[in-house]
Amino acid sequence: MRDLGVGFGYLLRGQRWVARHGKSYGFGLLPGLITLVLYAAALVALGVYGEGFVAWATPFADDWTSPWSGLFRGFLTAVLFALALLLAVLTFTAVTLLMGQPFYENLSEKVDRDVSPDGTAPESGLPLWRELWISARDSLRILVRALVWAVLLFALGFVPFIGQTVVPVLGFFVTGFFLTEELVAVALQRRSVDLRARLALLRSRKTLVWGFGTPLGLAFLVPFVAVFLMPGAVAGATLMARDLLGEEIEESGEGDADEDSDRASDEASEEQGATS
Repeated sequence: MRDLGVGFGYLLRGQRWVARHGKSYGFGLLPGLITLVLYAAALVALGVYGEGFVAWATPFADDWTSPWSGLFRGFLTAVLFALALLLAVLTFTAVTLLMGQPFYENLSEKVDRDVSPDGTAPESGLPLWRELWISARDSLRILVRALVWAVLLFALGFVPFIGQTVVPVLGFFVTGFFLTEELVAVALQRRSVDLRARLALLRSRKTLVWGFGTPLGLAFLVPFVAVFLMPGAVAGATLMARDLLGEEIEESGEGDADEDSDRASDEASEEQGATS
């Protein structure tokens, strides 16, 4: 159970890291904001046209007596929207990471260099198009696994008592696991760790993964929170990836190197002005 606290600790340490590195945090927000706009537009469209779509898809209910037709279609519309929300939560991270691959790769490398004893970061050596292809392929494979779990949990949701108590809890743990996989993939893919090996690593430390991913999944239910936590989540996942691989983590406690450089430049300018 200790790993639960350790996993949550990595989530907090990642947020603290980006708080100290303002420029990296700012660039890391862009992909999440773009993805949020696209998802919001899709959900609004579903809310506007979902009822009409359900009516079109169920012509056999046209002749049903009132109120059964309306209740049946209303139930299907609610289910459709609930599944869309679940799919949005499960895929938001993958889509954001895919769209922001260069941003998050750069952020993850900075974290690695900052906490590495020798100040270096692993590099994949692959061209960007190849990294994007691997990321998209692996994300699709993870999505298929997540959807299988989503369908299973949805079916179990109709079981009395269990569906209203146990299933929601299981759902958050499942979401946390897959969410963590998507995030640690940024750092592990640079280390040439393939999907099968990543899943094996995560399964070997499930409580660590749940401590990191489950509270993050709960936070990601609020779209704006997901956007602002994403850069720190990538940073925290990079720290956790080092732990999973047994790599040393050295806390520097330093601020953003770019900000330090800017501050030094400003001080030098002030000194020159004073002397002149």
